[in-house]
Amino acid sequence: MEEINIVKIGGKVIDNEDERNKFLAQLSKIKKNIILVHGGGKVANQILTSMGIEPVMVGGRRITDAETLKVVTMVYAGLINKTIAAKLNSLGRPAVGLSGVDGTLLDAVKRPVKDIDYGFAGDITSEGVNADLLINLVSAGYTPVIATIAADRNAQLLNINADTVASTLAAGLAKKVKTNLFFCFEKKGVLMDANDDNSVIPLLNTQNYPELSAKGI
Repeated sequence: MEEINIVKIGGKVIDNEDERNKFLAQLSKIKKNIILVHGGGKVANQILTSMGIEPVMVGGRRITDAETLKVVTMVYAGLINKTIAAKLNSLGRPAVGLSGVDGTLLDAVKRPVKDIDYGFAGDITSEGVNADLLINLVSAGYTPVIATIAADRNAQLLNINADTVASTLAAGLAKKVKTNLFFCFEKKGVLMDANDDNSVIPLLNTQNYPELSAKGI
């Protein structure tokens, strides 16, 4: 296998049906090996709110209590995952909808409580990626569509940040095959000022990342 491309989608690419379908139609025409990773926060928030549960986010990370875990599992690994897989299949691109639980794709651990208790949120490492499963699926002509729900070794379901899943999958796969990682969302790129769509940072690397991160960007 020459290479694998991991594509993480979020924002309006997930939340807006027209934008999502347009994106998937374009992706279905790309003649490359692709693994698709998705979030689904806005949809989950809408359903949580309709159930009288107030979504809580800290630093872009969801506080996942027991009731929230039930909802995000249903939304991420169910509704959104299967909607995307079904659309790709209808466009002639064979897709397999998975979560981190399936085939122990992602071996997760519950995030330890430090300053903040994130509840049933998990962390993963590149050593916990079942790279062989993904390589086998891609080699067979499938596009894996991955929802960001995983489990620990005691079968406890955990909610994993979608950006973390995408980057960790890339690190795990890169040990066996050339891997590219792409983040797709409605903005032009990473912004210096979140309120200014034209403040795109032209280059992010290991040299300027620490400084930008320290500024809260």
